[in-house]
Amino acid sequence: MTTLTTHKSSQRRLLIALAITSVFMLIQLFGAFYANSLAVYADAGHLFVHNSSLFIALIASTLAIKFGQTFSDGYRRVELSGGLINGVLYLLISCWILLQGSERLLGHEHHDEHEINTFVMSSIAALGFLFHGASAFVLYKGRKDSVNVYAVFLHTFFDLLSTIVTFITSIIIYLTGWTVVDSMSSILISIFVLLTGSKLLYKCIQGLFFNGVRLPALKKIELALNEVEHIDNIHNLTVQSVDGHVVVGAHIVLKHKCSLDKHDEICRFQVESILKDRFDVEQSVLQIETGDCQHSE
Repeated sequence: MTTLTTHKSSQRRLLIALAITSVFMLIQLFGAFYANSLAVYADAGHLFVHNSSLFIALIASTLAIKFGQTFSDGYRRVELSGGLINGVLYLLISCWILLQGSERLLGHEHHDEHEINTFVMSSIAALGFLFHGASAFVLYKGRKDSVNVYAVFLHTFFDLLSTIVTFITSIIIYLTGWTVVDSMSSILISIFVLLTGSKLLYKCIQGLFFNGVRLPALKKIELALNEVEHIDNIHNLTVQSVDGHVVVGAHIVLKHKCSLDKHDEICRFQVESILKDRFDVEQSVLQIETGDCQHSE
């Protein structure tokens, strides 16, 4: 399977998963309101950020298809930027749920009980298990083809565990009447979301500002190389990061006279010098072609 085909397959899987989880998120919000359950609200907040992460992964996959012929990893920076936004959302939502859960716990200490509809709560959790199960099934087969799909698959698996926690909470409340368990479950889910969000933020900040390699613009490289007197045109120009180093690839078409005079080695030397001196690029993959090459633009 080619890289481009893999991205298209991943995009379809992500789109289906997003549709499934978005429908359930709306059901969950209504259910949380009628059940008066903070645990269900926490789960819905977690799912909201999950869906936004899925949406960002879908955008990255779309950009990968759009720039599939250049292999530039600029779309990776889009993904990391989106992850940074999602990480902030994680922290905000988890802090809000933690605050609400703490207030309810204080209310329990003062015998300020709140009624919870355990039937609605358990029904929403059971539905969530089915929806997340369907989403995980869609993503399972594509998890080895795409980092995006694999990350979303893992997240969906944790969503399954979250619905199980909510279901068990509803059963405990129904059997014992201990509504305090709802607040404790919401805090438990929020702590998990807080930890996940912190890791996501750390990873995105590292990738964007510390570990990432800033790639030179394709247009600037193309303009600089076109200054070489032997070059007629350039196509299939690529820029990518490999093991922390910038690597440039290009098909270079020589002018007809230069092809006859065999100036290809001179051209290669000049191109490599420009890449090193102007763009600090020491690794390149160059294909020198004659003026009548069928691939030239």
